Amino acid sequence: MADAPPATPLLLASRSPQRRAILEQLGIPFDVVEPLYEEHEPPELADATEIVREHAQGKARSVAGIAGDRPVLGVDTEVVLQGQIFGKPADATEAEQMLEELSGETHVVMSGLCLLTPGWEEVEHEGTRVTFRELTPRDLASYIATREWEGRAGAYAIQGRGAGLVRSIEGDYLNVVGLPASCLVRLLADRFAGTYGFG
Repeated sequence: MADAPPATPLLLASRSPQRRAILEQLGIPFDVVEPLYEEHEPPELADATEIVREHAQGKARSVAGIAGDRPVLGVDTEVVLQGQIFGKPADATEAEQMLEELSGETHVVMSGLCLLTPGWEEVEHEGTRVTFRELTPRDLASYIATREWEGRAGAYAIQGRGAGLVRSIEGDYLNVVGLPASCLVRLLADRFAGTYGFG
């Protein structure tokens, strides 16, 4: 019996090394292209679910023209505390302010995911609840000094030293890292049963 042909690599529209690492961890073949989509700053009272879905869709659609028949994957992630969206901090001062607000609280890491081909488009979202422990001034200073907060929504990286800020997590851990893996696996199982090893 002949081996099945290799799966067509997904085209990941992302600059994120974390998303690449997650796809490698899952054994999903992919190539990377930088999205041609400019994320806009969400308004003060924006709905985080709508924002991440819109951004994920925008990223995927921005490179669909060069994808041919290949599936395109776009993802966007935000950190949300009591309706307030925490983006990527501009500097150490803003990062410390974010972490102070997250200290001792439960926030939601909300991701939007868009998977599209020339024939169809799926847009989903996933939320994971993360509770921080109470952070002392020493905790904050120590973490800020690592510079791990740079380029991270909510000013922390749970897959690194940021794990020490967290008391508990409820939901998809990989979503907090940067890609809602359970959501992606479900879509691949539904749309490409067996092709990528799922379904």
